[in-house]
Amino acid sequence: MADTDVLVVGAGPVGLTAAAELRRHGTDCRIVDRLAAPHHYAKAVGIQPRTMEVWDRMGLAREVLATAAPMRGQLIWVDGREGPRIELTLPPDVPYGFASLPQYTTEQLLADHLATYGTRIERATELVSFTQDADGVDAELRGPDGDEHVRCRYLVGCDGAHSRVRRGLGLDFGGGAFTETYMLGDVEVDWDLPAGYGVRIVRHDPGGGPDDVLVGIPLPGRGRYRLSMVAAPDLVAPPGTAAGRTSADGLSADGVAHGLESGPAPGLDHIQAVLDRLAPQPATASALRWSSVFRISHRIVDRYGRGRAFVAGDAAHIHPPTGAQGMNTGIQDAFNLAWKLALAVRGTAAPALLDSYDAERRPVGEEVVGRTVRHARAGIGTDGGTLESILMREAQLLVDYRDSPLLPAADGDAAPPAPGDRAPDCTGLRHPLAARPLRLFDLLRSPRHTLLLHLGPGTEPRRADACADAARHAAHGELDVWAVLAPGASADSLLLPHVVDEEDAYRRAYGIRDGEAVLVRPDGHLGGRLHPAAPDGTAALLHPVFAPNDTPRDASAAGPPGGQSQFAQPKARQ
Repeated sequence: MADTDVLVVGAGPVGLTAAAELRRHGTDCRIVDRLAAPHHYAKAVGIQPRTMEVWDRMGLAREVLATAAPMRGQLIWVDGREGPRIELTLPPDVPYGFASLPQYTTEQLLADHLATYGTRIERATELVSFTQDADGVDAELRGPDGDEHVRCRYLVGCDGAHSRVRRGLGLDFGGGAFTETYMLGDVEVDWDLPAGYGVRIVRHDPGGGPDDVLVGIPLPGRGRYRLSMVAAPDLVAPPGTAAGRTSADGLSADGVAHGLESGPAPGLDHIQAVLDRLAPQPATASALRWSSVFRISHRIVDRYGRGRAFVAGDAAHIHPPTGAQGMNTGIQDAFNLAWKLALAVRGTAAPALLDSYDAERRPVGEEVVGRTVRHARAGIGTDGGTLESILMREAQLLVDYRDSPLLPAADGDAAPPAPGDRAPDCTGLRHPLAARPLRLFDLLRSPRHTLLLHLGPGTEPRRADACADAARHAAHGELDVWAVLAPGASADSLLLPHVVDEEDAYRRAYGIRDGEAVLVRPDGHLGGRLHPAAPDGTAALLHPVFAPNDTPRDASAAGPPGGQSQFAQPKARQ
């Protein structure tokens, strides 16, 4: 017997997302963090539209909207000349825009959300070591009350660039490091630039040396920015010593020169010197809340897990902060992994389901690492493409799993989006009980898979019901089904809940054909398309994810039906 289903190590945004999603899926977990209290750092501050969609599904979007600041665009100066203003405008079907939020606020919102499930962070508690066998993981923890042995079914390492979980798994973390040292500052700046716009100022060295750079991200508040710039010489560690310095969280950098450093922190005078040198107009920095020196590496693990232990976020991939990709990518790592772990814990997962985490997320990590390194050296947009495609990529709305082992054979006649793509939103769906039109995302907030069955005027409702029954059986009952009716289609005798695509928005967004089935996964990616929908075919869409329905559950790995763990939920931990 295990003490908990999943042990999450690290309570940053990635670990908190993993824990909250596990709890939303009905899975018992514990989350530990070696810090006695969270840092008050504005480290990762950019929130991508795709992360907002993730938080929408989690039930956290309202709280974020109340606290985050919109990112409207970017202002650019190169060698003293103002460049074209970039407006961060996305297609109208994308429900959220770009935003900024200090990392400590993000962590607090996620921690409060997790607490609604009765789970709290166990602070000042670190993972010392772990071993695993075919049935679970044995972890040794050290906390305020001494040492503790914990038996869990799965272990998730969200413990950052110097991850002990990654080291314990013996994963290769290959890559390199930038030679430059940078500094960050959370300050107020009194310049007269438009609110809500990021600032990027570059001055090239005529002698071919490193560029002088100032990047400002607006934060909630009046005139408040997170500024990053090349570190002042008196703050830079002597050559050959930076990799051995202690990181700001107290962990040895063990050869990975990445993240905040615990040496002397920049003062207002250091930041003011950069503003005096680079700002496009006279500006004064004040109200310094926090500052630090940091270094940048680019590395990625050779695999995202081994056996029953996994890594996510900075434990799996580190790279330049260009485009605010790191934290957002890590959050989506956790979002991808959590629903798969939940099915594995309940004993309803197909044997290869957990292997798909590495298969789906490592290519994403590789692309992000490569792209951010290129952009750090040459600038965003140097890869080519239209402004819209560049913004969609930076917004992480083009992430896909088209090569996932979970996908059935592709339907060559289907229009985009293809299986593996992000499921787009649309509006104009009418429900008989709703006074106003619904968004498609309103139907997709369940932690379960959702099957959408399109009914045209000639579709037989009883056939849709039969497709739904077959799919539910294949998914062990862990499936929601909605019928989406074309205008003029009859709902008479239909047993399924339904909406009417009154404005033809769903058909246009998905290129839907009458009678087509679309499967949407819990993480908002398409799990398959089938035309025409038939009971055997809709069931087959679920087979890569779920164990055969006639296979007895392994009592050592599964909880009771309905998504609840077989273990009593732990008392809230302070």
